[in-house]
Amino acid sequence: MSKNVIITGTSRGIGFELVQLFAKAGHQVLALSRNEKSVQNLKLNNVTALSIDLTASHAHKQVEAYVKANWQQVDVLINNAGILLNKPFSEISMEDFETVYRTNVFGVAELIRTVLPFMKKNGHVVTISSMGGVQGSMKFPGLAAYSSSKAAVITLTELLAEEYKETGISFNVLALGAVQTEMLEEAFPGYKASTTALEMAKYILEFSLNGHKYYNGKLLQVSNSTP
Repeated sequence: MSKNVIITGTSRGIGFELVQLFAKAGHQVLALSRNEKSVQNLKLNNVTALSIDLTASHAHKQVEAYVKANWQQVDVLINNAGILLNKPFSEISMEDFETVYRTNVFGVAELIRTVLPFMKKNGHVVTISSMGGVQGSMKFPGLAAYSSSKAAVITLTELLAEEYKETGISFNVLALGAVQTEMLEEAFPGYKASTTALEMAKYILEFSLNGHKYYNGKLLQVSNSTP
C-alpha cells in the first residue's frame, strides 16, 4: 500500500538514497532540501522536490500548503537534514551554535509540529540522530555544537512520544554511527566507514515503514563501529 512520505536533507547522502528507494517501492515522496536539483534530475513521477530552508518560518507554510493541496495525510516523516560544525570549542561562537541548532533542533521541531495535524494512527516520525549525541558514547573534540544538538532531538523524541501517546502516532530516533557520506568526510577526513549511504538508507526505509509496530519513544543505536 502506497504511503505519503516526507524526507528532509535529500540533496545528497542518505536522504538522496532514501528518495529513490521509497519512489521505487511505489510510495509518494515529498523531498525537502536547500538544493532540490539533484532530486529533480532523477525525474521520478511520484517524487516532488521542494527547495526549502527548514530554519525559515515560511518554509513550513510551504510544506503545509503542499500536503493540504495534494495529500491531506502524511504517513511517514523522516527528519534527516542536518549540518555539521567541526571546530574547537574555544572558537565556536554563539552564532555558530545557533546555526547548528536552528537546523538540527529547531527546524526538526517545527517541521514535526507542522506535519502532525496530517498524521493519523500508525503515523511514524523518524528522526536521524548520531551516536555522538548518545549519553555515554565516545565523544570527539570539535563536535560540541553538532553532537549536543543531536542529543537534543533524542530527548525531544522521547517527550513527543509521551505527549502524543493517545493518538497512535509513533516517534522514534535512530542514532547512526559512521556512514560513508560527505558529512562523515567533513567530520573525519580520510576515515572510511564500512556502511554505505545506500545500505543505511535501506535500513531506515524498512524501519520507518514497520518500526512503529514495535517501538515508540525509543532511541535505537544503529552503529557497528567507532565513530
